[in-house]
Amino acid sequence: MSILSTSILSTSHLTKIYGKGENAVHALKNVSLSIRKGEFVAVVGTSGSGKSTLLHMLGGLDRPTSGSVTVDGKDIFSLKEEALTIFRRRKIGFVFQNYNLVPVLTVYENIVLPIQLDGGVIDKEYIDDIIHTLGLHEKLRSLPNNLSGGQQQRVAIGRALASKPAIVLADEPTGNLDSKTSQDVLGLLKITSRKFSQTIVMITHNEDIAQLADRIIRIEDGMLQTPESRKEEGGVGQ
Repeated sequence: MSILSTSILSTSHLTKIYGKGENAVHALKNVSLSIRKGEFVAVVGTSGSGKSTLLHMLGGLDRPTSGSVTVDGKDIFSLKEEALTIFRRRKIGFVFQNYNLVPVLTVYENIVLPIQLDGGVIDKEYIDDIIHTLGLHEKLRSLPNNLSGGQQQRVAIGRALASKPAIVLADEPTGNLDSKTSQDVLGLLKITSRKFSQTIVMITHNEDIAQLADRIIRIEDGMLQTPESRKEEGGVGQ
């Protein structure tokens, strides 16, 4: 079976140019890729390589100069802004380096926030499963500022998974964590990817962290570098 036939996320000739004329910056150059449902993919690149721009395009946070992004069968940039916002809320989960939790909401309230914003019904059994998988069951009434960085990132992962999105995008999710906590958080991302059949795309500059993924995609100067590194099934411990 081809990758395309099971693709949950793909881009075609994705290009992003900031500025004009002599000041134009080509952040992405003709990027085409395909990611299968259930894959855990790491996008690796140095600072300024275009990896953050790529993630913003995949998540519909910024529009490309040309090219397309397809998520769960939908060309997301064919949508108008309001429709894109709704699609993003329902189909794309985000995990940010700075956690981006709402400080006045408890752990539980932060996790279920995307569902409530969308007026959806909370699947309590599924949410409880996420909470226990992430080891947050004793922290549900805590506010974010009473948690460690690793605990806050666990909450952010729970929030990203809560609405059962088509894809989860993680932007340097261990950037503010020490090495031990980073390993713990990445291990949990991998566990949740497997347990909940979740597709995860993570950007990082850290080669060691990238090795935890099923596949590594490298980007430099706005272009994908080939060949991609795909690991065999069961080839990653941790």
